[in-house]
Amino acid sequence: MHGIHHLALRVSDCVGAARFYERAFGLREMRRIEDGGQIRAIWLSAFNTVLMLERSLRGRGLSEGSGHALIFPTDDLIAAEKRLRDLDIAVTDRTPFTLYVEDPDGHRAGFSAYRFNETTAW
Repeated sequence: MHGIHHLALRVSDCVGAARFYERAFGLREMRRIEDGGQIRAIWLSAFNTVLMLERSLRGRGLSEGSGHALIFPTDDLIAAEKRLRDLDIAVTDRTPFTLYVEDPDGHRAGFSAYRFNETTAW
């Protein structure tokens, strides 16, 4: 396996969520899907993964919100925090290696400087 293929998040406003991920994490729109004249999904390029921001998702689960966290890598946690602060995006939680924020739908997202390796204990 070679990383994550895609991650889909249910959002209430595809355009607003896409704007958040574009501003906060530098992702770029790669596809916009309309249904009946309304935007149903926006897909963003997240490096080697696709982030799908969808108005609805298939399968079972809660009808609102998410327990997921979408964390992007960074080499410089201090610079990442400054970027978020400059964008008026509040850091809502942190560990020594990771900063967490909330997107407009309450999904946890963030930056991490933690490096996984073969000796990482799970």
